[in-house]
Amino acid sequence: MCGIAGIYRFGHGTTDLSLQEAVDFMTDTLGHRGPDSRGTWVDPAAGVAIGHRRLAIRDLSPTGHQPMVSSCGRFVIAYNGEVYSHLEIARDLAQYGRHPRGTSDTAVIVEACAEWGVERTVQRLIGMFAIALFDRERRELILIRDRLGIKPLYWGLFDGIFLFGSELKALRAAPGWRPRIDRNAMSAFMRHNYIPAPHSIYQGVSKLEPGCLLRIGPGGAVTHSRFWDLRTIVERGIASPSRARDEEQIEQLDELLGDAVRRRMVSDVPSEPCCPAGSTRRWSLP
Repeated sequence: MCGIAGIYRFGHGTTDLSLQEAVDFMTDTLGHRGPDSRGTWVDPAAGVAIGHRRLAIRDLSPTGHQPMVSSCGRFVIAYNGEVYSHLEIARDLAQYGRHPRGTSDTAVIVEACAEWGVERTVQRLIGMFAIALFDRERRELILIRDRLGIKPLYWGLFDGIFLFGSELKALRAAPGWRPRIDRNAMSAFMRHNYIPAPHSIYQGVSKLEPGCLLRIGPGGAVTHSRFWDLRTIVERGIASPSRARDEEQIEQLDELLGDAVRRRMVSDVPSEPCCPAGSTRRWSLP
């Protein structure tokens, strides 16, 4: 688990603190998410500051430090999560002469965005992720959330200042913003025992919905797009049901589950035993 946070100032959105100071306040609230290191990237001319708190899982060396800049210098990324398809993506990037620095999945993601574009890259990401990506060429900030919304990501636009963070406490720490309770969200919580996305407990703060991509340019215009939708997947399955026999479907499911588990067992840190002492496993993987 890592934590990301950031600010994009444009127009008349200013505070008495520098971007560096502001993003430091925000990332300090996320120390529990990333105890291994803290990093920031600031571009005062563009009005952007991106912060990261790291829990090192892949590439424990300094080459895995975030925020990370692509080798061409165009993209800056801060990322929370794990992408289990990064080895295949790295092999394909090598065919284009692009070699990520280090062995982290972060380096693979940012280089893939530089080579193929954001939309094409996101389609290849298998895993859980909340990504903040700044396109220095277009001065565009891009937020991306994984297909099922496993990793959290909040955002809000207030008087010329765009804020984002892994947790609401990061936004609350941003200088110049005073949170106000959204009474409609409170009513939803009392009714459902949770606040449905895209709403949050605060007025003007939204959860980025699962499978969504948000862009905000230097003029402050926010656009959303959806790169994956569960409803669409279900509708396709109903429209074109599988004709395979039960045995074939069981084999396909076993193969998919085995592949998913193997991908998630890759780590550069020691793993803890998954079974209590004295217990036995019910399955094994080659």
